[in-house]
Amino acid sequence: MQMRYKSTRNSQLRLEASQVIAQGISEEGGLFVPECFPDLSSELPDLAKLDYPTLAKTVFSKFLTDFTEEEISTCVDQAYTPEKFGGPCPVKLHALPRMGEDKCLLELWHGPTCAFKDMALQILPHFLTTALKKVGRGKEAVILTATSGDTGKAALAGFQDVPGTRILVFYPRDGVSPMQKRQMVTQEGANVSVCAIEGNFDDAQSSVKRIFTDSELKQQLSEHGMLFSSANSINWGRLLPQIVYYVYAYLELVRQGKRVLGEPMDVVVPTGNFGNILAAYYARKMGLPIRKLVCASNANKVLTDFIRTGTYDRRREFHATASPSMDILISSNLERLLYDLCGEDSETLAGWMKDLAETGVYSVGGTVREKVQGLFYGGFCEDGATFATIRQLWEQEGYLCDTHTAVAVDVYRQYLAQSQEKMVPAVIASTANPYKFSASVLRALGAEQLSSDDFQNLAALETLTGIASPAQLRALQEKPERFTQVISRENAAAYVLEALGIPT
Repeated sequence: MQMRYKSTRNSQLRLEASQVIAQGISEEGGLFVPECFPDLSSELPDLAKLDYPTLAKTVFSKFLTDFTEEEISTCVDQAYTPEKFGGPCPVKLHALPRMGEDKCLLELWHGPTCAFKDMALQILPHFLTTALKKVGRGKEAVILTATSGDTGKAALAGFQDVPGTRILVFYPRDGVSPMQKRQMVTQEGANVSVCAIEGNFDDAQSSVKRIFTDSELKQQLSEHGMLFSSANSINWGRLLPQIVYYVYAYLELVRQGKRVLGEPMDVVVPTGNFGNILAAYYARKMGLPIRKLVCASNANKVLTDFIRTGTYDRRREFHATASPSMDILISSNLERLLYDLCGEDSETLAGWMKDLAETGVYSVGGTVREKVQGLFYGGFCEDGATFATIRQLWEQEGYLCDTHTAVAVDVYRQYLAQSQEKMVPAVIASTANPYKFSASVLRALGAEQLSSDDFQNLAALETLTGIASPAQLRALQEKPERFTQVISRENAAAYVLEALGIPT
C-alpha cells in the first residue's frame, strides 16, 4: 500500500514520504501526518522474533513507501551501528525491582550524544539525503533546528559533514545545561553553525517556524540552490524512528516473560514538546497494547494543565528548571494529536493554532477533552521532587538517573497513587545520561559543594558513585569553542542568511 501524507492544516494535501521529509513543515505551517496508520497487532508474534535494526526496517517500510527496501536497509545499517550505540541493540530495558519487576526504564541514551534524540537523529540524515535524491532537484538542504538542549547536539552530530546539507542550530542562551551548551559550541564540521538566542526555547522555536513560512526567504535560498528542512520533531522523519523503540520495548517485555502478547502496558514519558510521547500514541494507534500514556512535565506544566482541563494556556511564568530540555511552553507536536482527535478537521485545528498564536490560549471543548483524558494522565514534578527522586533511585535501586528521567518516575508514582485501575507493567522513558546534568545530580545526592566548572562536577560525580562518565563527554573539555554568537530572536532570519553566505 502506498503511504501518503497530509497536513494538519490542509487535509486535502497528499504528498510522498520523501517530499515531507525533505520539506519538514507544510507550506501553510501545518505538520505532516500519515493518511492512515498500519495495524501491527496481527504481526506482533513475528515482530517479536526480530532484532532492533530489522524491526526498524519493518516499521519504516510501512511509512516510507517511496523508498526502496535497499534504501531503507542502508539508512538503518548506517545509523544503528554497535560503534555508535555501544552494542548491537541501541536501547536497553532496566528493571526497577523496588518498584516491581515489571516496572522498567527504557534507556534511550546510549548513542553518541548521550540523549534519546540520537535514536532519531542518527538516522534522519540518511532519510533526508535519500529523500533529496528523489525530490531535491540537486538543491542543498539547510537544516534549521531550535533546541532546548539535546536535539541541537544530536542533530549537529548526525548531520556533521553530510554531503548536500548545512545545519544551523539555535538554542536559548541561558536555557540549556553547561554540558549541553559545551556539546554544541564545540561541534566540529564544516557544514555546521550554532547560535544562542536571547530568551527561552519557545523564542527559538517560534523564530525557526517563522523562517520556515517566510516565502521571501525561501525564494532567496532557492535562487542560491538551497531549500529549508528541519531536524526538530516537526519533521516526520524525526518522529517516525521514535515509534520503533516503543514497539521494541513491549516485545522485549514479552520476550522476558513479563507480558503475554496482547496484554497491556503503560508508557511514561518526560516531555516538553510532546514528540516523544506522541510517538508512543502512534504506536498505540498501530495496535501496540498501550493502556495509559503518562505525560510527565516539570514546573512548566502547560501540558499537565491541558490534559486536566482541555485548555492550553501559555500565558504563564516561564521556569528555568533542573530538567531544561522540558522547559517549554509551546508544545508543537500536540497539534498532531489534536488533529487526530478532532476527526482530522483541519479548519478547527487551524483555528486553535491561530488562537494560540494571537492570544496565547485555546480550548478544545468537551469531546476532545474527554478523549485526551481517556488516553493520557498528566502530572508534573518540581525541582525539589526531582532531586528527591534521583536520591531515592540511587539509594533504593542503586540506579543513577538524570533529572528528566526523575521527573517521569515521580509523575508515574503520582499516577500509581491516584489511579483506580489495576496496575500493569510500565515502561518509563529514560531520556538522557545523568552526566549531562552532573551538577543537578550531585546536588540531588547531597554534595555540599558544586563547582562552576561542569567537568569538575563530572569528576566529583564519578568519585561519589563509582560510575564512569561517558568518554564523549569527558573529551569535550579539551575542545575549543567555535560558536559564541548571541542574537535577538528578531535577527534569526538575518543570521541564517549571513551564515549561508547569502547577501542581504
